[in-house]
Amino acid sequence: MKTEILSGEQAIKKGAEIVRAGGVVAFPTETVYGLAANAYNPDAVRAVFAAKGRPMDNPLIVHLADKNLISTVTSGFDKKYNALVNAFMPGPLTLVVPRCKDIPDEVTAGLDTVGVRVPSDPMCRAFLAACGVPVAAPSANLSTRISPTSASHVYEDMNGRIPLIIDGGESNVGIESTVLDITGDAPVILRPGAVTAEMIAGVLGGEVKSHSGKVLAAAPAPGMKYKHYAPSCECVVAESISSAVQCYNEEKKKGCDPIILCRSRNAPLLGDCRFMALGEDDAQVCRNIYSALHKAEKIADFIICEDLGASGVAASVMNRVNKAAGGKRV
Repeated sequence: MKTEILSGEQAIKKGAEIVRAGGVVAFPTETVYGLAANAYNPDAVRAVFAAKGRPMDNPLIVHLADKNLISTVTSGFDKKYNALVNAFMPGPLTLVVPRCKDIPDEVTAGLDTVGVRVPSDPMCRAFLAACGVPVAAPSANLSTRISPTSASHVYEDMNGRIPLIIDGGESNVGIESTVLDITGDAPVILRPGAVTAEMIAGVLGGEVKSHSGKVLAAAPAPGMKYKHYAPSCECVVAESISSAVQCYNEEKKKGCDPIILCRSRNAPLLGDCRFMALGEDDAQVCRNIYSALHKAEKIADFIICEDLGASGVAASVMNRVNKAAGGKRV
């Protein structure tokens, strides 16, 4: 299969035609690039899993062009959560809600719930509107690999696996959406993202819980059960800049070719160590983390990432980095 990369109206039109015909295409969102399939078509959804090499018990998120379409894929949810829809949609928030009967088991991993989101990226929304159907989509990378934030990242993993990549430029947010389960007694964050617990609590006026981290037989959201976001070389998290430098020097002595990922302000503390600056504020770090991991795995054989923080968006970034490192810390 030949994989094309197209942009603009031509890409949107052709991509929508492929989706309506039961095919799979890659498309941009503000978070990461996704693999689109008609959410009503079980065969098309299975083709997404095949393209990624993704286990079928890992559910997909349904993407919609407009928040007014949410009622078409759910059997309903508590009206108090409409405040979240109004506050964060379009945007990087996924709500786990009771599914409607038209959404097949292939999308939900057989669960009675479905994740739903309305992206904010204009090109993405134009594509979704052109499709005319709800689009089920995971990130557009091979299973366990680093998520893509550009068309070139997608091409590295998906060349020959899908017919089309819609090029919408660099993803503006840079990590996957926050996934919030609103089917229980209290809202629970299943996957952190750019919409933080503090932001959600500010809208709802009450406590927001986070998932305990326990491995589930059937995970209600992506990113909960399997290895994710991993570069092709070893990756560790450094507790501090000094421990990053120490680890760097130790790996150099072993004959490795390491690199350190850090906030821009800490670069002067690294001495002669090779590094890649992620930016200064949390939004920049979030936007750049996957791109940096993609670049680092190509030029180094050992990645050391500074611990970027434990609150707000930084904590969401570290959720990805810690999984990329397989929990290894120095």
